[in-house]
Amino acid sequence: MAVERIINEDKGFLMKKYILCLSAVLLWTNPSYAKIDLATLPARDSVQLTIYNSADLTLARESRSLTFKAGFNELQFSWANTLIDPTSLEIFPLSDADKIDVQSLTYPPRGKQLGLWQIQSAFTGHVPVEISYLTSGLSWRAFYLGTLTSDEKEMALKGYVRVMNHSGEDYENAQIRLIVGKVHIIDQIAQLAQRQYPYGFPQLLDRGLAGGKGGREPSLELKNEMMLPQIDVVGGCSMPRSSGMYFDKVKEIVKEGLSEYFLYTIEGRETVLNGWSKRLLSFDVSKIPVVNLYKYEEEHYGRQVVRFLSFKNDEEHELGETPIPGGVLKVFRHVDQARHLSYEGQSQFKYIPVDDDVELNLGGVGNVIVEPTLMDNKSENYMFDRYGNIIGWDEMKEFKIKIKNTRAIPVKIEIKRNIHHPKWTIQNQGDVGFYEKIDADTIKYTLDLTPREDKDIVYVLRIYHGRRGDVQ
Repeated sequence: MAVERIINEDKGFLMKKYILCLSAVLLWTNPSYAKIDLATLPARDSVQLTIYNSADLTLARESRSLTFKAGFNELQFSWANTLIDPTSLEIFPLSDADKIDVQSLTYPPRGKQLGLWQIQSAFTGHVPVEISYLTSGLSWRAFYLGTLTSDEKEMALKGYVRVMNHSGEDYENAQIRLIVGKVHIIDQIAQLAQRQYPYGFPQLLDRGLAGGKGGREPSLELKNEMMLPQIDVVGGCSMPRSSGMYFDKVKEIVKEGLSEYFLYTIEGRETVLNGWSKRLLSFDVSKIPVVNLYKYEEEHYGRQVVRFLSFKNDEEHELGETPIPGGVLKVFRHVDQARHLSYEGQSQFKYIPVDDDVELNLGGVGNVIVEPTLMDNKSENYMFDRYGNIIGWDEMKEFKIKIKNTRAIPVKIEIKRNIHHPKWTIQNQGDVGFYEKIDADTIKYTLDLTPREDKDIVYVLRIYHGRRGDVQ
């Protein structure tokens, strides 16, 4: 989807009041071009940021009321000290469009990071205008905090979005929209912002550069890969309280399903100053049923037990309205009646579609132990060819796997063993829990252990070598 389409979909624009040097120079149409400089700028009417998370790209929009005089007017725009892409600049009137003609955008040969709009007005008066551009240096990411109950059967889950600003621009009281999707950019926005001339030399372009007549279409392609969940935004941020960045109530969210991507708009206005980041609460679910599963498989995890936490993105778990953006989940646990917390681990995951299960790897643990031991190894049933050479035999390996649950709560553990041979049989001895053959060379035992319980799995693996495998 071209940026032009996004620009046409929404109204509201943005600029910095002291770094973006925006001034109007009003000129009469006679040859003398009498100039009148506007000493101060009118206050912004609205500011909007649409931030993508898959590329260093933000669509910024601003609405202002400017004063034009009948005849020729010149409007100066500087992007110095910012990461604005000057090739994406666009301006157009919100009223009296048939009387206001934005004729061209030029880049003076001796002006550094400076553009001039030539505007013809049929009357004298105030006109609301919209200015838009692309910039870099703004980004966002999702992360999550989970708190398990003491029995680890339920988890309180909080989702957050952190917006970071390193664009060189302060965004005060801006409407913020967040989008997940792939953006393919030929020209990097930050590099374009640093050029003295947007295209490498002075040039005159008709009616702006973001899809205007004679202008250059931005080389962007939007492809949706994931969708965002509904988000209620509440306070909390990494800025001083004096900055006005704290909130004390949950906000509403406006979700929009567009043809090629999904976005949500945060209620109200947010301030994200240059060099700072801001944390927003996206959702807060108090009780999500979860499953804790411990896994042991030497080929994948080494000689340690790894803990996994799983839940489902559906209505039963108070989720399921939209997919959950990928991020890092940090998990804690209430350990006593005083609700003291212990850190249980963390996991990074990709987005979770609606009605899909997610299994999160929380890392290795030391309180659930698996110790496999080879107890016996012997061979029998030799086969010989007519010359007395061994052409086949059976190898028998007896294993004992000791499992210890040192925790004060029950645990469920899954143990996989890899055979690494095409011909074999297993003889299990005693209680080995639930046994199943996964594939040609993998078996799995699943056991439930009570608090402080130890269990042993004993099995004899018979491997058929050479011609012995042919007769099995």
